Amino acid sequence: MYNNFDIQKIDLTKYLFFTGKGGVGKTSTACAISVALADQGRRVMLVSTDPASNLQDVFDTELDNKGIVIDEVPNLTIANFEPEVAAKEYKESVVAPFRGKLPESVIKNMEEQLSGSCTVEIAAFNEFTHFITNEDISKNYDHIIFDTAPTGHTLRMLQLPSAWTDFIDNNKTGASCLGQLSGLGDKKEIYKKAVDVLANAEQTRLMLITRPEESPILEAARASRELKAIGIKNQMLIINGVLSEADDTLSKAIVEKQTKAMMNIPEEMIHLDIFSLALKPFNIIGLGGLRHLLDETTIHEKHDKPFIKDVKQLDHIVEDIYRTNKKVIFTMGKGGVGKTTMAAAIAMKLAEKGEKVHLTTTDPAAHINMVLDGNEKITISHIDEEVELEKYKNEVIREAEKSMSKEDLEYIMEDLRSPCTQEIAVFRAFAEVINRSDDEIVVVDTAPTGHTLLLLDSTQSYHKEIERSNGTIPESVKKLLPKLRDKKHTEVIILTLPEATPVHEAKRLQEDLERAGLHSKWWLINNSLYQAESDNQILHAKGCQEATWINAVHRYADGNVGLIPYIGDALKGRRLVTL
Repeated sequence: MYNNFDIQKIDLTKYLFFTGKGGVGKTSTACAISVALADQGRRVMLVSTDPASNLQDVFDTELDNKGIVIDEVPNLTIANFEPEVAAKEYKESVVAPFRGKLPESVIKNMEEQLSGSCTVEIAAFNEFTHFITNEDISKNYDHIIFDTAPTGHTLRMLQLPSAWTDFIDNNKTGASCLGQLSGLGDKKEIYKKAVDVLANAEQTRLMLITRPEESPILEAARASRELKAIGIKNQMLIINGVLSEADDTLSKAIVEKQTKAMMNIPEEMIHLDIFSLALKPFNIIGLGGLRHLLDETTIHEKHDKPFIKDVKQLDHIVEDIYRTNKKVIFTMGKGGVGKTTMAAAIAMKLAEKGEKVHLTTTDPAAHINMVLDGNEKITISHIDEEVELEKYKNEVIREAEKSMSKEDLEYIMEDLRSPCTQEIAVFRAFAEVINRSDDEIVVVDTAPTGHTLLLLDSTQSYHKEIERSNGTIPESVKKLLPKLRDKKHTEVIILTLPEATPVHEAKRLQEDLERAGLHSKWWLINNSLYQAESDNQILHAKGCQEATWINAVHRYADGNVGLIPYIGDALKGRRLVTL
C-alpha cells in the first residue's frame, strides 16, 4: 500500500526527531536508522530521552548521558539520559529555596505540581538542548537523532513570554501543571535557538512512528497537527509492524484490520511521505536485528514455546471483584491498550452474576452501546471530554481574569491544554457518576493518573493553608478521594500489552498510584499472541517473545495477572462474556 522504507532513497536532515505512542517501535526504528546511516559512513549521534528507553539492551552496552561510541559501529555515538532522574533534580532545584520558609503543606503542593509528565519532558528538553545548540557537536556529526520528540504543548509553552516568570507563587488557577517551567532561569535564548532549529525544515525532520492500527494512527495525527501548528512541518510517517503473510484465521483477520486502518489515514497526514516497515518475527535486539528491521528480509526461526508463570483468565479477576464486593472498578492504562473493551467486558460479566452495573466512559455512547450490544442490567453514561474540558477552562479563566495580565492569561490558556488539565476536568465529571456506587457497581473507563489525584488532594490542603483562590473543587471530589483510597471499596485494574514499552509505562503507572495511596491488585495483559496460539510463523514467533514481558508483569503484580488473547475481529456483545 505504501512504499517500503529505503534509506538509500530518502534525503534525511541533520536533526531527526522520533515521536509516537508508547510501544509503536520508536526506539527500534531510531536505532535502526542510526545504524544504517553510520554503516553508510555518516557520523551519527543518537540521543534518547525516553523514560521507557531500552537502548542499553538493544546495543548490549552500558551507556551514559555524555555519549558512548559503539565498537561494532565506529561512526555511531549514543547518549542515554534518564529523564526521570533529571526531573527529580530539576524539581528539587525549584523547590529547595522554599524549604523551611513555607509550610510543609505548601511544599508538598509545589512538589506535586512538579511531579507530572510535563516536568519530565521539560527536564528532558533541558538536557537535549545541549545537543541541538552546541556548535562542537554540530561540527562533529552529520546526523543527530533524538529518540522521543518534545510535544507541541511543551514547545508552545516555551515560546510564551509568561513561561519565563515564576508561577509557583502566583498560580491562582487550581490544580495544573503550572510551575514546571519556573526553574528555567536565564535559558530563554538557548531554548529559543533550539525551538528555531526544530522549526527549520532544512535542518530538522520529524519522524512520526505508528502501527497499522486505529489508535496509534490517530495519536500520530494529533502529534502531527500540534507540531505543524508551531511550525514543525517537515514530517514523515513510518507505519511499523505491517503483517504481510496471512495463512491462518488470525493472521488473515489481522491483515484485514491493518489494511482498513491504513486506508483511513487522517487527511492531515495523507500528503506526508509515508513508508511501511514489515512486522519481523524476531526481537529487534543487537546489531543483526537492527540491520534487518529496515530491509525486506524475513528471518524465520523455529521457536519452542517458552514457559510462562501462572496467569488467570478474566473470569477469575471478575470473580475476585464479585466475591470481595468491590463497588468501584477502574481500568487504567496508556492509550491503545484496550481499556474500553475490557471495562465493557467486566461490566457484562458482573451483570451476568446478577449485579446492577453502571459503566461510565469517555468513549462515545453510541460506540459503547454497539460494543455491549444491549444489556438491560447495565446502564451507561458518556462523559464528553471536550465539553468537560471547556467547562473547566472557562471556570479557571474567569477566575484568572480577575487578577492576571494578558500575557499571563495566554500562559494559563496554554497550560489548560495540558494532559493534567484534561484529566482533572474529566475526573470532576467522573466524581459525580461514582456517587452511584452506594447502590450499584460503577465500572470506570479512562481513569485519571495518581499524579492527578495528588494534584487535587494537595490543592485542597494548600487551600486550607493559604487564603487565596485555587480553583473550585466540587464537594463530590473532596468526598471521593478517601473512597478511592479504600481498597475494600475500589479496585484498580492496570492494563498493558506484552511488550517492553507498554510494560515499563504500566510499571510507572503502578508507582504513581501507590504514591497517591491507591491500591492496585490486578494487572491485565491484553492482545497476547502467546495466548492466541496462531499457526502463522511470524505471529507464533512474536508470541514466543512475549513470554519475557508476561513473566515480568507476573513479578510486578505478585502473580495477580490476567491474560487476554489477541482476537482479530471486533469484540462486542456476547463475545465479551466469553473472554
